[in-house]
Amino acid sequence: MEDMYENQSRGMGNILPEDGRLMRMLAETLGARHVVELGTANGYSAIWFCLALRSTGGRLTTHEIDPKRIAMAKENFRRAGVEDLVTLVEGDAHETVRKLAGPIDLVLLDAEKEGFTDYLSKLLPLVRSGGLIIAHDSSGQAHMMHDYFRAIVENPDLENVFVDASRWGMCITRKMQ
Repeated sequence: MEDMYENQSRGMGNILPEDGRLMRMLAETLGARHVVELGTANGYSAIWFCLALRSTGGRLTTHEIDPKRIAMAKENFRRAGVEDLVTLVEGDAHETVRKLAGPIDLVLLDAEKEGFTDYLSKLLPLVRSGGLIIAHDSSGQAHMMHDYFRAIVENPDLENVFVDASRWGMCITRKMQ
């Protein structure tokens, strides 16, 4: 993971290591059995989730549209020995998420920010009660996420916290019911 972060992060939009540790902790604490990630890139955040999923017995479904990133992620999953925990779905996640089944314990939104509201509407019904949705880059690219923020804040069944300790920020949403 250090090699990935140091040598592959440029242009990937990878999470920071401290974000990865937080997401791993959240997945473990939830006892996550099904994690969904939108925006695989080179697989860095996916591998953080896999560290948790090894102990929870869960699996990750990650979505990516870019063929070069898909090839890089597959190789990184193999190198990390986690390919058996990951289903990498190739294509436009706005379409591919329609094939998902619930329950989902945790969702990471780390694709194009303008699409977060659409992803929320499609995935929220599949997220279990008590499940989490993490929107990454919520402070760094907040200007592109106004509709998403409005949707989560106005929904009485969701509890939200904005974590700005990270350079990019995360919005963590819990589905209450």
